[in-house]
Amino acid sequence: MAYSLELADRIRVALRRRRHVVEMKMFGGIGFLLGGNLCCAVWKDSLILRLGPDQYEDALAEDHVHLFDITGRPMMGWVMVDPEGIVDHESLSGWLIRAYHFCRSLPPKV
Repeated sequence: MAYSLELADRIRVALRRRRHVVEMKMFGGIGFLLGGNLCCAVWKDSLILRLGPDQYEDALAEDHVHLFDITGRPMMGWVMVDPEGIVDHESLSGWLIRAYHFCRSLPPKV
């Protein structure tokens, strides 16, 4: 299954005013990078977010959220949000803001 073009477009709209966000195709989907660090991505029809070690455990307690694990090895600090958890602009934007703020705290990659 290809990634959701509709979700990718929704992310573009939500991030359009954020500076230094770059798109890159990766792992069969599309990622959005900030300072060279992957911030969020679309994989199939789900949203992948980098929230960091402090936020991701709390996020896992929320509905429609689980560990990001597409290889059999979960990635700590990352979550996957099912389509049911991002049905409207407010819910999607809320998740993206959390990931964006975490990634802003990371040193840029050169």
